[in-house]
Amino acid sequence: MAATLIDGKAVAAGLRLRIAEGVAGLAAAGHVPGLAVVLVGEDPASQVYVRSKARQTVEVGMRSIEHRLDAATPEAELLALVCRLNDDPQVDGILVQLPLPAHIDSARVIEAIDPAKDVDGFHPMNAGRLATGTGGLVPCTPLGSLMLLKTVRPDLAGLEAVVVGRSNIVGKPMAQLLIAESCTVTVAHSRTRDLPAVARRADILVAAVGRPQMVKADWVKPGAIVIDVGINRILAPELGEGKTRLVGDVDTEAAAAVAGAITPVPGGVGPMTIACLLANTLTAACARRGLRTPLA
Repeated sequence: MAATLIDGKAVAAGLRLRIAEGVAGLAAAGHVPGLAVVLVGEDPASQVYVRSKARQTVEVGMRSIEHRLDAATPEAELLALVCRLNDDPQVDGILVQLPLPAHIDSARVIEAIDPAKDVDGFHPMNAGRLATGTGGLVPCTPLGSLMLLKTVRPDLAGLEAVVVGRSNIVGKPMAQLLIAESCTVTVAHSRTRDLPAVARRADILVAAVGRPQMVKADWVKPGAIVIDVGINRILAPELGEGKTRLVGDVDTEAAAAVAGAITPVPGGVGPMTIACLLANTLTAACARRGLRTPLA
C-alpha cells in the first residue's frame, strides 16, 4: 500500500493526554468536569460504546455519571432526566446514546439538552453556530476527522473536498468544518449523478455513508487524502465459518494504492470520536466557568 496510513489511535492518545492535563488544572481549582451518559435499552453495540466512554472518562480524570434506563422507559421520563441533568451543577456534558427505542422521538430528546452541555454537538443551536461560524460544540466524529486531516496537511485552504454522505451527525457538519478551513466543498449523496466522477475531483475525500467498501480505488484522485468514517461488520469466510471483520466505507487496500494518505478501519476515525467527546466535555466545563479551554 503506497498511501500513508493515518494512525487515529496515536492521535487520539495524544489528545487524551492534553485533555488530562487540562482536567488536572481544573481539578486543582476545585472543578472536576462531569460527563453524564444516558443509555436506554440493551443494544449490544451501544453498551460496548458506553463502557468504553466511561473508562476513558475516568482515565482522563473526569467524573463519569451513567444512567441506564429500561428499553420501555417512557419518553416523558427520559426528558425529565435530561432536565435534571441540565440543572445539575456537577454535570458539564450530557450524552444520550443513540439510537433510542422507536417510541422515543430522538429529535425531541436532543433539543431538550442544554446546548452548553450538548457534548455530542447535535442540538440545533450548536448546528446553527457551526454553520454560521460562531462557536458552539461540534459533533465528535467530524471534529476528529478534521484533526486527522490536519496531521497530514495543516493548511487545507483552497483544496477541493468531497463529502460522501449528508447526515446531520457526520456529513453536514463535516462539510461545515471544511468550509471553515477555506476548502471548496461538495456534498455528494445517493442522488448525485456520476458519484465516482465527483469523488475523483477531491483533494480530500470523506466517506460517511454506512455502506461497506463502497468507495473504490478508481473513485480516488491520485495523492488525495481519504478519511473513512464508516464502520461496517461483514462476513469474513477467510477467518472461518460465521466469522466477521470490520471494514469501512472505502475499499482500503485498493484505494491506498492511489491515495496519498488514508485512515484505516479500525484504528482511524473511530478512536477520535470518544477523544473528541472528552475534549468537548472539557471545553464545556471551561466555558461554564468563564475559562478558555486549554485545547484551543
